[in-house]
Amino acid sequence: CSLLFWRVWHNGKRPKRLLTKRLWAQTLLWAISTIGYCWNVACFVDQYCVPTCSCYKSVLSSIGLKKDIQTKLFGQHIAAHVILKAVTGFIESKNPKKPLVLSLHGSTGTGKNFVSQLIAENIYKNKMRSNFVHLFTATAHFPHKAHIDTYKIQLPEWIRGNVSICPRSLFIFDEMDKMHPELIDSIKPYLDFYDNLNGVSYRQAIFIFLSNAGSTMINEVVMKFWRDGREREEIQLKDLETELSQSVFNNKTSGFWHTSLIDKKLVDFFVPLLPLEYKHVIQCGLTEMAREGRVPDKNVVKKMADDLIFFPKEERVFSDQGCKHIANKLYFYI
Repeated sequence: CSLLFWRVWHNGKRPKRLLTKRLWAQTLLWAISTIGYCWNVACFVDQYCVPTCSCYKSVLSSIGLKKDIQTKLFGQHIAAHVILKAVTGFIESKNPKKPLVLSLHGSTGTGKNFVSQLIAENIYKNKMRSNFVHLFTATAHFPHKAHIDTYKIQLPEWIRGNVSICPRSLFIFDEMDKMHPELIDSIKPYLDFYDNLNGVSYRQAIFIFLSNAGSTMINEVVMKFWRDGREREEIQLKDLETELSQSVFNNKTSGFWHTSLIDKKLVDFFVPLLPLEYKHVIQCGLTEMAREGRVPDKNVVKKMADDLIFFPKEERVFSDQGCKHIANKLYFYI
């Protein structure tokens, strides 16, 4: 129960009354699962955990995910292919051997958070607002290095508690490059090939890591293809994935520095998100205008794009901040 665990964390103590309610709900969950009345159990009442049959969509909307990726995610042919195949295959598997672990890397505004949002929207009824989507931001949830030992206790407990309530839970870790490697290592057991740990199976859970680490290497590869006169669509996952995993493993500020997650090969896919070009920024702007209920106006979007920063400075090929600030900047030009 998200609210329950938040209260325990926020107060820094473990109220016996709340723990009793949680244990009651968990016991009822196991009883219901055993009897077979309902295989999706949620907990979202204000104070107490009350099971109900509304955890997540019974079937992944693979058609919806494919459509969203094709119409909303621009300039990311590698990520589009990997995400669609990996997520669809995992959800449709009747007996996955381990949780799905994705690590998305790229510079600001390339779509890391957006991709995780699309995944959530096509799995959970309440999308990103679902009680089974857990978003952690390093600077907000784990801001103090001095408290790392406390975080290493709290984070596994949060994961264990929520997966015991809803096996198909989604955990998103943003700003991985600002997260302490020891904290990531603390959740290693839940990402491994275990049937269950203390009676809880994590094989249906999904973990997504978002990071700017490795973006310099990704940008260099894309720049090389551009300078050689090659199309960006020629870039394949194999051109980046191995070097990307090694780059973040050996980078002290990546969050993955010498972590067992990489050493034990528990990350299923290192997904590179490429720097966006001018044409992709235009696509983002037109889509944003349509989303706001406005008639897409290419002239307006071009005025906005012309004022953005691109690199290399002379050729102005790649957007320095991708599509991150387009939604707010458009208002100035309308």
